[in-house]
Amino acid sequence: MKVTRAVAPFYPLLPLCQRLLPSRLAGLSLTLLKATALEVAILAGHLILYPTGITQERRLGAASPSPAPTLPSASLPRPRRAPDDLTSETGTETGTDRDAEAHRLPTQPKPPVVLLHGFIDNRSVFVLLRRSLAQHGRQQIESLNYSPLTCDIRTAAELLGRHIEEICERTGQQEVDIVGHSLGGLIARYYVQRLGGDVRVRTLVTLGTPHSGTRVAPLMNAHPIVRQMRPGSTVLEELRGPAPACRTRFVSFWSDLDQLMDPLETACVEHPDLLAQNVRVSGIGHLALPVHPAVAAGIRQALDLEETAGAPAAARTGGLTVA
Repeated sequence: MKVTRAVAPFYPLLPLCQRLLPSRLAGLSLTLLKATALEVAILAGHLILYPTGITQERRLGAASPSPAPTLPSASLPRPRRAPDDLTSETGTETGTDRDAEAHRLPTQPKPPVVLLHGFIDNRSVFVLLRRSLAQHGRQQIESLNYSPLTCDIRTAAELLGRHIEEICERTGQQEVDIVGHSLGGLIARYYVQRLGGDVRVRTLVTLGTPHSGTRVAPLMNAHPIVRQMRPGSTVLEELRGPAPACRTRFVSFWSDLDQLMDPLETACVEHPDLLAQNVRVSGIGHLALPVHPAVAAGIRQALDLEETAGAPAAARTGGLTVA
């Protein structure tokens, strides 16, 4: 994924960003400067919005779900999906042919989308992404908060599982899609891979998630959940274990200027048993991943991919170019 024209140049920030970001990126002064300026702008805006997301999202009541087409039973294995290369939204098929077929055939309702924020954050980080998903046909979007005092990824994953069961019961759907930013993606992955959540989660999209652990901010090790995000932690070792029957499709977006991922490739899903695609994002940092419109377009495309059976369980990279 190539993201361009992300920000305006704020040249006075160059010495600051060279000190804050890893030294191996210092040579990318102009690109780094632009990405840092965008991070600062996003952080300022997020601080303004942060109070609006402290409380849990209000539900408008449990509307009686309309009859839906038969979905895969939770007790039966679902066909494994191929993380095929994401293509441009124009595609290579004839648009009129697809439109005609869409009018002839009944369509299944899209599953709810669950948005899960990162460490010391809340649902306000997804304001723009939520709007983008809603404008493109997603009618059921749930933003969940977990407590900033959460000290264990396993406990947070169990809580996520209870939330998803409640969402499925309320909406009448048997599956959901999840978009997790940073720690939120790791919590969702633990639920899917270790707590049987692959029965409920169709697609898991992670944004800047330290799947293999990150070494930044060593002074934060006093927090238990930060220690669980370090390379070699017991939680990450559990996620390295075999998962031959996992049915969820993974799409991980990772940035080449992510200040919180060390090494940068730790945000990729690397597991022989998982159907995963790793999408590189160029030119933006960690905070911009759930905000930038080009990334939002990639997320929408990842969630809308049709199911394909019979694919090998191998991780892929690239596959999406957004100008």
